Amino acid sequence: MSKINMRTISVLFILIALVAGCRSARKISTAMVLKDTAVVVINPNESDSAKLVQEVYLKMEEKRIDFNTFSAKVKIDYKDSKDRSYDFNAFMRIRKDSIMWVSVIAALGIEAFRVLITPDSVMILDKLNKTIQYQSVTYLQEITQLPFDFATLQDLIIGNPVYTKGEVKAYKDNGAMITMSTLGSLFKHLMTFNKTNFNLMFSKLDDVDLSRSRSANLAYDNYEANGKWLFATTRRITLAEKTRVEMDMEFKQVEFEKPQTYPFSIPRNYKLK
Repeated sequence: MSKINMRTISVLFILIALVAGCRSARKISTAMVLKDTAVVVINPNESDSAKLVQEVYLKMEEKRIDFNTFSAKVKIDYKDSKDRSYDFNAFMRIRKDSIMWVSVIAALGIEAFRVLITPDSVMILDKLNKTIQYQSVTYLQEITQLPFDFATLQDLIIGNPVYTKGEVKAYKDNGAMITMSTLGSLFKHLMTFNKTNFNLMFSKLDDVDLSRSRSANLAYDNYEANGKWLFATTRRITLAEKTRVEMDMEFKQVEFEKPQTYPFSIPRNYKLK
């Protein structure tokens, strides 16, 4: 495995810390909508349009994963805009609305980093350089260049749709997939769902501020039953603004509602970064 520096691990962990992927991009279905499919432009004054929107939102909420605890092993392949590639494993645990814990494993099975996020703080333990870093939760926004908070990051990891608030602009139904386009205060959001089971297949966010050209693409695939939920075990994530970051991730050993701990002791010889 290539050497991972602190900046890279911060981005990776937040992204991971963004959700799931696969070993090969070929495993991911992009779920793009065909250009020749019928487009329904939503008119809020028409009852049929309003009914369509209401049905989509109801189905979306029915599929939203609600949990108390979550844990998984994640295989991560990462590539940045300079074509630097990294691959590693991470173990992740979440207690809903409270704690996110990530352990990043480097070559030879050595733990390189341990990260702890709460709704108002981020702590990064660098075990290779023996340092500890404390940040506010705004660090998530600085690293990802997106308006993340704890709840949004939590939904991204679990696979729930994010940034769904906004005015619905269009709706498409091509028989196999349903696509809905919304316009919020920050993003234009295109969401594509499997029409049979209403699993989220693709989410594309574009900044409403054209001068920033900020975008995020998330593709979801290989859904597996886990308790009463269907969980997307593979995902591809792409973030772009001035630079581009791509990540493929694969979730294994996924468990919900199991007792867990969040160990985060800081050795005395570690220096503050």
